[in-house]
Amino acid sequence: MSTTFQLDTATSRANPTPAPMKRLTVPKIRAHKTGGTTAEPLVMLTAYTARQAQLLDAHCDLLLVGDSLGQVIYGLPSTVPVTLEMMANHGAAVVRGSYHSVVVVDMPFGSYEASKEKAFESASWLLKQTGAAAVKLEGGAAMAETVAFLNQRGIPVMGHVGLTPQAVNVLGGYMARGRSDAEADKIVSDAKALDEAGAFAIVVEGVVEPIAIAATEAVSCPTIGIGASARCDGQVLVTEDMLGMFERVPRFVKKYEDIAGVIVRTVERYAAEVRSRQFPEEAQTYQPK
Repeated sequence: MSTTFQLDTATSRANPTPAPMKRLTVPKIRAHKTGGTTAEPLVMLTAYTARQAQLLDAHCDLLLVGDSLGQVIYGLPSTVPVTLEMMANHGAAVVRGSYHSVVVVDMPFGSYEASKEKAFESASWLLKQTGAAAVKLEGGAAMAETVAFLNQRGIPVMGHVGLTPQAVNVLGGYMARGRSDAEADKIVSDAKALDEAGAFAIVVEGVVEPIAIAATEAVSCPTIGIGASARCDGQVLVTEDMLGMFERVPRFVKKYEDIAGVIVRTVERYAAEVRSRQFPEEAQTYQPK
C-alpha cells in the first residue's frame, strides 16, 4: 500500500521528499521464497520514527516497528510493558516516513494472547491507526489458530519463533534456544504450524544455527533470522544496535558504525563552543538590516 500521508518539507525537518515509488506488498515478500529457496535474502531493520524510516526505507524490503522500542526508546527493562498506543504512534510515524518497504508492526504483550477475537480487535485497530501492511506476533503452534483467524480476515501476520522476548519471564532470560532435542523439535514444529496457518514470513530469533536452518527448510514462507543463520531467507537487526548506539548488545549483533561515539564527540564540541562563546557566530544570528 502507499503511504497515506505526505510530509510537507516546507515546514518539516523531514527532508528530502521521497521520489514516487511503488511500495512492496506482503504477497511479494511471501513470493520471495519460491520452491523452498530465496535467491536474494530479504533485508529488514527496525524503525520507530519518521526520519529513521526515511533513511532506512530505500535499502530495506521490510521495516519492523518492533516492541523493542520499549527498551530502545523508552528505557524500559523489557518489552512486556509496551502498549498498543505506543505501537500505534510509532507505527504511524514509520508509515509516514516510508514509501517503499512493507511496514510491519509488533503486537505488544497482552494484546492478542487471550483469544483470536481479542487478537483481531487489537490487530485491526493497529492497522487502522498506522496504515501499516501487517502485524507480527510471538509464539508458535499455540498461536497458529490465531494466525489463521487473522489471515482469513484480511490481516497479514508475520510469525516469531525461538527466543520470544515477550516470554522472557517464562524463559528465564535471553539465552539461545534449541540446544536440547525437545526444544529444537518444538522450534521446527512451531515454524511449520505458523507456515500452515498462513504466516507470510517468520522471524527466527536466538536459535542455534542448525535448528534455524532446519526451520527454514521446513517452511514454504520466508524466514527472517536474528541470531540464527545466514541461510535464513532474510535478516533483521535492531537498527540502533547495528549502528553502535549502545555499548552492550547481544553477541549476534554486528556493529557497522559507532554512531554513539559520533554523537558524543559532536556534543562535546558544541558544549565547548557554547561555553567559550564561539557559538553562535554571525552566520547563525539575525542582524539588523
